[in-house]
Amino acid sequence: MNVYAMRAIYKFEMARTRRTLMQSIISPVLSTSLYFVVFGAAIGSRIAQVEGISYGAFIVPGLIMLSLLTQSIANASFGIYFPKFTGTIYELLSAPVSYLEIVASYVGAAATKSVILGLIIMATAGLFVPLKIEHPLWMILFLLLTAATFSLVGFIIGIWADGFEKLQLVPLLIVTPLTFLGGSFYSIDMLPPFWQKVSLFNPVVYLISGFRWSFYGIADVSVGISLIMTLAFMAISLAIVAWIFKTGYRLKS
Repeated sequence: MNVYAMRAIYKFEMARTRRTLMQSIISPVLSTSLYFVVFGAAIGSRIAQVEGISYGAFIVPGLIMLSLLTQSIANASFGIYFPKFTGTIYELLSAPVSYLEIVASYVGAAATKSVILGLIIMATAGLFVPLKIEHPLWMILFLLLTAATFSLVGFIIGIWADGFEKLQLVPLLIVTPLTFLGGSFYSIDMLPPFWQKVSLFNPVVYLISGFRWSFYGIADVSVGISLIMTLAFMAISLAIVAWIFKTGYRLKS
């Protein structure tokens, strides 16, 4: 394993975060803080509690997941797309670095940045509402798995995209709506029976449900099912990445 090459790619991607601190960290934190203010004031005054948890505290896991998903995709997709755009990806592909090492470096850096952002948002949320984490190890596990999985998704999008506008296409039209409809701001038990069943086809429901369980011990679906679905989603993403490198899909175009 070429540790030096992996370290170089990883450090380069992490350094990009420091150069774009406003877009990478400050902007998502401010956006999430606005969610707390708006939803806490507008909806929290009408919904005092959800399953025994104050509404402001209830939405914290969902807001963290919203930022985690979008930022994981954005970091990983831009990280691999930019070398394609500038043409430096040819140097990377011809270097003595395996495909596994390339993926691990880019995805590892994107996931690291997303986890750091998630922890910062969690600390920021503590300024607005009282937080408790009943299962901290499970919280860390779901945080890491979700960041890694959606960083893989972002890596796939970065390979697939042939223009900057396509980098935003999937996050804006698919991921963000699925997150809003995945129980970020409500429990799916509050929905009519038909829409509860429909919601179970949304993979983000399982991510948010498992993550919320690690905080408060309440979940829309079993935590075991949430973990299985998260691992399955990661396995599918890994299989797609493996296929991309095996076929060379859009790596050199």
